[in-house]
Formats: sequence, C-alpha cells, structure tokens
Amino acid sequence: MSKVENQSILAGACFPAAEVLFDQLADAVYLIDPESSRIIWANRKAWESLGLSRDDVLDHSVLSLQMDVHGLPQWSEIAAAIRDTECFRFIGRHRHREGHELAVEVNTTHFELEGRGYFLSVARDITRRVALEDSTPSREKQLWFALNEAVDGLWDWDVPTGVLFFSPQLKRMLGYGPDEMAPVLETWSDNLHPDDAAGVMAVLQAHLKGKRSRFEAEYRIRNRNGHYIWVQDRGRVCEYGPDGEPTRVVGMVQDISTRKHMEQQLQMLASSDMLTGLANRYQGTTFLKSQTELCQRLGLPLGLAFIDIDNFKTINDLHGHLTGDRVLQDVGRAVKGAVRGADLVCRWGGEEFIVIAPNTTLEQMALVAEKLRLAVLNDLACDAPPVTVSVGVASSAGSLIDLEALMASADAALYRAKEKGRNRVELAPGD
Repeated sequence: MSKVENQSILAGACFPAAEVLFDQLADAVYLIDPESSRIIWANRKAWESLGLSRDDVLDHSVLSLQMDVHGLPQWSEIAAAIRDTECFRFIGRHRHREGHELAVEVNTTHFELEGRGYFLSVARDITRRVALEDSTPSREKQLWFALNEAVDGLWDWDVPTGVLFFSPQLKRMLGYGPDEMAPVLETWSDNLHPDDAAGVMAVLQAHLKGKRSRFEAEYRIRNRNGHYIWVQDRGRVCEYGPDGEPTRVVGMVQDISTRKHMEQQLQMLASSDMLTGLANRYQGTTFLKSQTELCQRLGLPLGLAFIDIDNFKTINDLHGHLTGDRVLQDVGRAVKGAVRGADLVCRWGGEEFIVIAPNTTLEQMALVAEKLRLAVLNDLACDAPPVTVSVGVASSAGSLIDLEALMASADAALYRAKEKGRNRVELAPGD
C-alpha cells in the first residue's frame, strides 16, 4: 500500500471531510498496523508534534517513535492487550525529531475495515500536565516525585488488605501500561525467577518478623516480554498495627541488569581462557584443590589427564600463529565434547590442557583419555596440518591422594607418551 493510499484510507472509506476534521484535532491520531506497528496514517497534529512532515511520519512505527516499547516481542504483547480491551491506555514518551522526548498519554482502540484489522491511537501531549503536577507545593508530593525519579520504581504494600501499589515507573520498567499489573502481591511474586523466589520470599518474611532491619534482595523478575531482568529491591516496614504486626511496607526497585551482565563478563574473564573459552589455570587449580579435598573426605578416586598438542611449535612455525590459535580452539572444543559434564577441561598453558575427573579410577580415566585422543584425531582429520595429542593419565583415591604427587605422575606419563612416538595415551602406576 502506497503512502498516498495510506493517507486516504480513512477519508475514502468514511467520508470526504474525515481527513479535514482529523486535522483540526488538538491530539495526535495514528492509524497503526497491528502486526508490524507501522504507522499507515496520521493527522496533522501527529507529524507536527514530532517535528516531522506528513511523508516522514509514515516511514515510522510505534517501535521507532515510542521510547518505552522495545522490539517486536514487546509490541506483540501490547497488541494482544489492545485486542483484549475496549480502550487500552499507555503512558509513555514519544521521540521528537530533534532528539528530545514528549510525555504522552495514548488511548488505543481496535477495529476492522474491509476484513483488515487496525489500531487507532489518540496521543495527548501531557508534558505540561506532568510539569504542573511535579510543581505541586506538597512536601509529600515532592518527596514522592524525587524518589520516583531517583529509582526505576516504587511499591507500597498494604499488608492487611494485600493491596500492592506499583508506581508508573516500575510498570514502565517491566513493559506494562498504567492500567495493567493487578495490585496484589501475586503479580510480583509469581514473576520471580524460580531459582530466586524462595530466597527472596524468605528474606521478606524475615524482615516482617523483625529478624532483619530491612528487606533487601537482588533477583530476577520476568517482564512483559517474558524475559528476566535483574533488579535490586529495598524496602522497610513503615507502619505497625496496635498488635505490633506490620501493616504497611514500602520499597524501591532499580534495574541492575547492565551491572549484573558486566559482573558476569568480568567473572568469566577472570576464570576463563580468552582464546578457547575453557577454564583457565586459576579456575582449574581452584577446582582441582576443591575436588581433592572432597575425594579425600569421601574416599573417592580422582582422575587427572595431562594433554599436549603434538608438534605444536612446528604448526606455528609453518602455518602461522593464527592457524595455531585455531588449532588450540578446535582441540579445546574436541576435548570438552569427549568428557563428562562433571569433568572440568582447563587450558593449563600454551598447548597443554588438563582434564580433572572426580570419582574416576585409573582404568576409567584411561578410557576417557583414549576417547578424547580419538576425538581430536577424527574431528580435526580434515584440517591441514594434521593434529594429534599425547595424553598422560593418573588417578588416586581417598586419603592416599597427594595433589602434588598426582600431578607429577600425570606429567611423567605425558612425557612417556611423547617419548614413545606421540599420539598415544600413557598411564601412571596406580595407587
């Protein structure tokens, strides 16, 4: 459908004066395609309020103009809510051509015309109203505004009635409109991540019982898209009944997803080898010590395999370091794919890897080592140059485990594998 057809769809389908009448409205009006969120018609106020021309506004969609709708998955959720209600209200921000934002209250209805569905949105600029509300000379109002702007959301829980107020900022953070999110505790608790829910609820109950001075937790909560975001939640009982029981709890929520993702990346960098993505030597050493103590205490065997890429220096010298890096990555991937999920594969340094296998005897470790040797030989068989590995295996059990001796035995077995022609597995003497 062309822009001209888009612009005339209402005028042609309804009556000739329709477009003229719409252009006299003080509010912006948009006709929207429900599937793509594309704007297929708009009145004069719509494009003028955004600093656009009539043609420019038709190149946009809800996703490009509405600053609080992110991606088609969220739009699909909103579209479903619009279809389920007579009039869907949403408080958001429109993006002006010059970069600033307009606070808007959008009321959207849905209808069909000639077998095709449409959304009709009426957007009212509430920037001045918001400014006037914010300037109300009330200390409580000013405090509420300051808190609401300082964090991503506020909540206020009336414990006896179970009513839980969610601030507009909090709803917007989770992708909801102002008339959504039922004001009950279950709206919050049912959306907690399953791995976090029990711990969060335990902290909340401990505060209500006076065992903690305040409620404070970091957890994941599901937003409207079905994705989980990380939040920091802090709250405190502010009113008590005659019997001393808490009657009102208030708190504030901040979105800490960016911080959490950075922490996870830093943790990964600290514990992972940047080239192969495997555990690095630090993480490998930490894991090896912890498993040694566990196996000593439980009387279990601990298997260890030292792996070295054969003739790796020659590969680097003849084919270059980029090829050498690719070989390290491929070998690491092949070895990891050949061991059990409970075993840890670590890049120990240079072209050397180790496999730490709890509860694994020498005979079992020998089978694991042969499996990973063949995995490298077969998985990298089509590569040039050909790649093979030599493997030294050792195992010890229970109180007999001496970590330094175990590592020395595996290293000595690896040296014998090299001496005997490479591309083989050698076993250390068993305990």
